[in-house]
Amino acid sequence: MRKLLLVLFLLPLAAIAQTKQITLEDIYKKGTFRGEPVRADFGQTSKDPEIKFDELKDENGKPFGQADDVIHSSKYPNTVLLKKGTEPIYRRSSKSFVYLYDFVSKQLTKLADEKVLHPTLSPDGSKIAFVKSNNLVLFDIATKTARNITTDGKWNYIINGNCDWVYEEEFEFSRAYEWSPKGNYIAFYRFDETNVKEYNMTLYDNAHNKDYRYKYPKAGDDNSKVEILIYDLAGNKTVKAQFEQGDIYIPRIKWTQDDNTLVVYWMNRHQNDLKLLSTHPQTGASSLLYEEKNKYFVEINDDWWWLKDGKNLMFTSEMTGFRHLYLCSLDGKTKIQLTKGNYEVTDVNGVDEANQRIYYTMAYPRPMDRNLFSTDFTGKKTWQLTQGEGWNRVEFNDNFTQFYCYRSDINTPQTVTHNEIVVDKKKNISANLIKTVNESAKQKAKTEEHGYGRAEFIKVPNSKGDTLNGWMLKPANFDPNKKYPVLFCNYGGPGSQQVANRFGAVSAWHQLLAQKGFIVASVDNTGTGYRGEEFKKKTYLQLGKFEIEDQIDAAKWIGNMPFVDKNNIGHWGWSYGGFMSSLAITKGNEVFSAAVAVAPVTNWRFYDNIYTERYMRTPQENAKGYDDNSPINFTDRIKGKYLIIHGTADDNVHFQNATQMITALVKSNIDFESAYYPNKNHGIGGQVDNTTFHLWSKMTNWILENMGNENTQRLRQPAKPIKGF
Repeated sequence: MRKLLLVLFLLPLAAIAQTKQITLEDIYKKGTFRGEPVRADFGQTSKDPEIKFDELKDENGKPFGQADDVIHSSKYPNTVLLKKGTEPIYRRSSKSFVYLYDFVSKQLTKLADEKVLHPTLSPDGSKIAFVKSNNLVLFDIATKTARNITTDGKWNYIINGNCDWVYEEEFEFSRAYEWSPKGNYIAFYRFDETNVKEYNMTLYDNAHNKDYRYKYPKAGDDNSKVEILIYDLAGNKTVKAQFEQGDIYIPRIKWTQDDNTLVVYWMNRHQNDLKLLSTHPQTGASSLLYEEKNKYFVEINDDWWWLKDGKNLMFTSEMTGFRHLYLCSLDGKTKIQLTKGNYEVTDVNGVDEANQRIYYTMAYPRPMDRNLFSTDFTGKKTWQLTQGEGWNRVEFNDNFTQFYCYRSDINTPQTVTHNEIVVDKKKNISANLIKTVNESAKQKAKTEEHGYGRAEFIKVPNSKGDTLNGWMLKPANFDPNKKYPVLFCNYGGPGSQQVANRFGAVSAWHQLLAQKGFIVASVDNTGTGYRGEEFKKKTYLQLGKFEIEDQIDAAKWIGNMPFVDKNNIGHWGWSYGGFMSSLAITKGNEVFSAAVAVAPVTNWRFYDNIYTERYMRTPQENAKGYDDNSPINFTDRIKGKYLIIHGTADDNVHFQNATQMITALVKSNIDFESAYYPNKNHGIGGQVDNTTFHLWSKMTNWILENMGNENTQRLRQPAKPIKGF
């Protein structure tokens, strides 16, 4: 009996000993826990002809080599565009040498003698449009000749057919031109940046460095003057779209199904009034098609569908307090709310016009879940096609008869299934499983082998009477009689979500920290998404106030748990999350003992105007909202330990935010630590130069050294010790 008890006692220890420890090398070098990509395969063979790159020669007769990107046309499969020497510019833009390859003649033609942006084939397959040196260019395939549609393009002054920096970042598109459905016209943006202030960064790339300057309008600054021009290919003439000028935005242009109707999306600077203007391409004359106003701001997205019947428009809106789908006739006589309830439509998966059904994903049954639904065009019939608590992402085939479902939850890697849509005699629809395609066997084996812990969802009360959604990951070998430090991992920005019931919401890095003896927690504060408009927009005019109050409330609530070391609670975040971490160590100094802020905004006066003013209006209108919630103004409150990290070439959240925060820290005589990464942008990444691994090693070591207690472990040092700054 005694020997048996000893064996039983030793079994858990043996199991622990056999569990592999997660390492930073596993995560950031080896990709040990990376999932398997599964393509949605509906049995359709690719019609794209195969390119034999080893047989291609460039314009100098030298081997062409592999292309960076291949752009096929399903309508014209023999015409292919090849990109070489691709060079990233900002988040959504890049430029390349572009070649036209003709499968019939086997000819390879270089479109321009320099790198260009946004090459696209015309709807009739006869021409190619692209942007070169801030000008829009038209290339004729038959004659192999190019002509400029515009000629006034100039760096930091005039842009044609491409976005300026702030439109690209905040309205989330880069190619600023659109072919009409039949290809008779090209509508394009013209940005006049002349009066926009420059921002400059030093690039440390040679003995004397290089000064990089670009136009970046900060909160309250002048914007580019934006015009929408419409080029008539047959007449070789351009007209200007007519709309109210002034301090305005044009966040979108879209053609309807009609070649003679361009819709210009007009928005005021406060972003609380959106107008859709029906514009004639021959004259530029416009008329109001639809208008939406909001007491806070109107969200801009691409959820607009001009139906093939030419009579109706489908779109999403928050006009009733939650994001839902609407069907509106173009004559304005009818408007139908297709989806209803205190739940949010998160994604529109497809519009089946033939059967008058729309497929969409809803944050249901909880904000952290996702399920697939379908509703008819009357809004009277709705069918739920996936069930339960979890995260379902779907991809449909072209005729909406089948879909792939990628399902996971916070603790379980994805299972991929192939499903079909079944329609019964009463025209009710359901989803039927065809087969299970993949169950992430390799990924599951690796997570089990390395002892992944199970996260649990928590409900956190705040001091305003709200309940916040969160998750908590307890340490490996958790002992409720011990006291563990806590690290909050938070983003918290408007409309965001980190508390999600999908695999990956709790990352491998979180699991590593739990193995080292940390409780890791994430709480979605006021202002985050998928809980309705009022919860998200409550932060209007005072970004940071309610968000950090919620994080403080959450830290106090968790700090009262018997197994928590309440004197050792830290906060980590990146970008908006870095702003939150900086507020945690300043305004939250009574509960947060440490903070790591990566690429943080430290004063909203330093950030771009489209994003900032959407939530804050201008500093001239709302100085108190800016100043009362900027961590740069509260450095004297810091009692704990603070690490700030930034890339010096961050074109988004400027390195200026870190330098000004450090200036304030010095003035307040506050001890701190900092790290900077030369020539790195907002993502501070790089595998070849070891940046990614170094950054995460730096943060992990700092957290273990500055927040660890008697119940935590130190990081195992790699073979070559990493030197700090």
